[in-house]
Amino acid sequence: MSSHWHRAIAELRAQGDAARAAAQRADDASGPERATAKVISYVAGADYLRSASALLRVHLTDRQPPRRLPIARPWPWFRDVWEARAGERRGGVWRAVPRDAALERMRSAPSETLLADVIQQAEALQASLHGERNLDRLYEAFIPERTGAPMANLVGGGGRSAPTLPGFPDPGHPLNRAFPRGDGVRIQPGREAEFNQLSRDRSAVHTRARGFGDAVLALLVEHRSDGLAPQPGRLRGAGRWMGRERQFVPDRAKWPAKLSFFQGVTLAGLSWLVFSCAALPLIFGREADLLSHLTLLLMAAVLIASAGAGLITRHAPKLMKAPGLRAAVPGIAAALVAILVWQGQSSLASYYFAGPYDRYDREYANECLAASPYRHDTIQAMVDDGVLKVTPMSGGTTLRLGPANDGSTHPLQPLDQATRAVLNEYGC
Repeated sequence: MSSHWHRAIAELRAQGDAARAAAQRADDASGPERATAKVISYVAGADYLRSASALLRVHLTDRQPPRRLPIARPWPWFRDVWEARAGERRGGVWRAVPRDAALERMRSAPSETLLADVIQQAEALQASLHGERNLDRLYEAFIPERTGAPMANLVGGGGRSAPTLPGFPDPGHPLNRAFPRGDGVRIQPGREAEFNQLSRDRSAVHTRARGFGDAVLALLVEHRSDGLAPQPGRLRGAGRWMGRERQFVPDRAKWPAKLSFFQGVTLAGLSWLVFSCAALPLIFGREADLLSHLTLLLMAAVLIASAGAGLITRHAPKLMKAPGLRAAVPGIAAALVAILVWQGQSSLASYYFAGPYDRYDREYANECLAASPYRHDTIQAMVDDGVLKVTPMSGGTTLRLGPANDGSTHPLQPLDQATRAVLNEYGC
């Protein structure tokens, strides 16, 4: 057995142990930890299924295993959002189910008992995927009877099916469910047994995912590990957080049902700060003469505003949870920073993206030419085709400097020998 296969099988076994332990933890946990434990269980099972599929694929094609098994990586700073998303998708298990091409590859391999077990588990997973895709299509809109019992209506014992949309005769079509023409939704009459079977298949997906992973692990141990199962290897992914749900997704302050006056002050101050920061691309773009790229500037402003709104949504409840006047302190501080940003961004942009006359004063007239005929109050200056021409009123050589463009950050440089000689004379 190669070291690559030894490491891969050891990591797969660690993922299998974590998936089973996480499923048991989800059943035993209580309180606010239960929801997080359930999501960890979903993700750990999906990781086990995904890794088992990857190793089975390289085994059947007689290649070396990947250096790292595929796992889902929780979002580092938005784990609560990731938890909600992973919970809605059952940890991504539906995307990890082996498809028809993978099943055909298994069936075309030399027949043996262990591989037959793997194929059986893969077929069960496909049945679960079929249930996920088709269960909702067994519902229909219906018009209940006024005197009918509510439970009888729901299971098809009363009422009548609502008419379908023109061109979509299937009552379970998504359009007929999105725009129902009835007053309620029920299981289509006569399809209750099919509904129950699809529901059982869909609910069993994680149990079947662990069964598929165990079957693949047994196959790999037999063929790639000489029948000796290695000790569990390094565990990565969400399974590492099993039993540490509060650290994985810490409890966060919730938005109050109704904002008090002081909480409103904080929300207004934070919003003003976000608005001031969102104006930065437009202000700097105007001073840098980049309004021809207005679309990009607006996209940058929208991106800043969206990021600021996300941060407010995430952190504002914690900032405003103090009682009384103290709830307004973060808003007042944010408003003061917003004033500084709003007042300072225009002057800062003007400094970095100064026009040719301001740059001449800053680089020459107020520096090395301050005691010369080329100081600010004794010259005539004009810009001609990107060239700044500076002529002393008392007569003398005309300086030709460039690039003299609005919004440029490049220093003015002499463009001819006469200008360079004058600047050298005054030590510029």
